[in-house]
Amino acid sequence: MRRVVRGFWGPRKESIPELAGRWKTMLDALPALLPAAGSAPAGQPWTWTEHHGSGRPTQLRPDEAELGAALQADHDSPQTSDGAGLSLTSRGGPGWEIEISGRGGGESEYVTQAVVLTVLSPDGAEVPEAALLALIADVWQPDIGDVTDDDLLDALEDDAGYDYTLSQLCVGRLGYLSPGRAALVPDGVGVAREEPAGEGVLLDIAPPGDIEAVVDAYVRLRDAGALEPLPRPMNRTYL
Repeated sequence: MRRVVRGFWGPRKESIPELAGRWKTMLDALPALLPAAGSAPAGQPWTWTEHHGSGRPTQLRPDEAELGAALQADHDSPQTSDGAGLSLTSRGGPGWEIEISGRGGGESEYVTQAVVLTVLSPDGAEVPEAALLALIADVWQPDIGDVTDDDLLDALEDDAGYDYTLSQLCVGRLGYLSPGRAALVPDGVGVAREEPAGEGVLLDIAPPGDIEAVVDAYVRLRDAGALEPLPRPMNRTYL
């Protein structure tokens, strides 16, 4: 099964060491949450495969020195116009793979910053979706985030008119909303789980497979203004 855990936010200037610290915190937490998705023995840090815009992939250890060097190289690349990012993968046991791409530290008024964690797992395998979304919320302090999959996104497009090409926002079966968005959530939409370390709210919207409930929640959140995109040009990190 393929599921995606995402976080998005607006302009937020950060240094390379600050970004490296965020990446390290996130990567250090993943072996405990998804032990089958890495190749290292239990308790040992994983070595990640870093993918580049050009050239062969390279190996990356999740320490601040290597992360900082990789982020600095991306920041300095002529292909990079704002901020710094990484694209990493890890393969573990049969059927397990993690892909992470993210970009932060930028000040663009038009390009949303994001981190996207894709988990490929065997059918029926347990994946701690809420803990993964809480991790992204804690580490990156996004404006909005969610847990979704291809079936949910297709249903939102077909049944609720969601269009990602227009920079529209959505939520999946779990959603994270920054305080400004959380204040707009209508009564009866989702159940607030234990809050992340930040000030936002993690909403349990529907169990896996209940696509109709996700579509209904999306429509109600959209109509209440909780999924309003950041204004363009963007002048703030959160709604």
